[in-house]
Amino acid sequence: QVQLVESGGGLVQAGGSLRLSCAVSGRTSSTYAMGWRRQAPGKEREVVAAINWSGGTTYYADSVKGRFTISRDNAKNTVYLQMNSLQPEDTDVYYCNVAIGIGSRWYDASGYWGQGTQVTVSS
Repeated sequence: QVQLVESGGGLVQAGGSLRLSCAVSGRTSSTYAMGWRRQAPGKEREVVAAINWSGGTTYYADSVKGRFTISRDNAKNTVYLQMNSLQPEDTDVYYCNVAIGIGSRWYDASGYWGQGTQVTVSS
C-alpha cells in the first residue's frame, strides 16, 4: 500500500507562484514514477507533469511547459511541483499520483492517489 499526502495549494494572483508537495509513504516508495494531475469540475483529470524514479526523466503537458517544474527528493520521500507564472486557467484541484504507465506513455496511467489540493489563481 502507498499513501500520498499533498500540501501547498492555495489562492494566488495571476503571475504568482506556488510549490506543491507530495509526501509519499508505503512500500518502496522511492522506486515509483510519480506524477501530478489536475481536475476541474466536470472534466477528466489531466496529466500535468511526471517524473521517473531517479528524477532523470520528466514529462510536462504542453500547457505548463516552461512554467512548472517537477522534482523529487527520494531521501525525503517527497515529490514537488513548482508552479510559476500561474494563470487563472491553472485553477484546479491538483492530485499527486503514482505513475504506472509503460513504454513511451509511462506517465499516462495512475495508481494510488492523494486527496488533492486546491489551487486557485485570481485574475
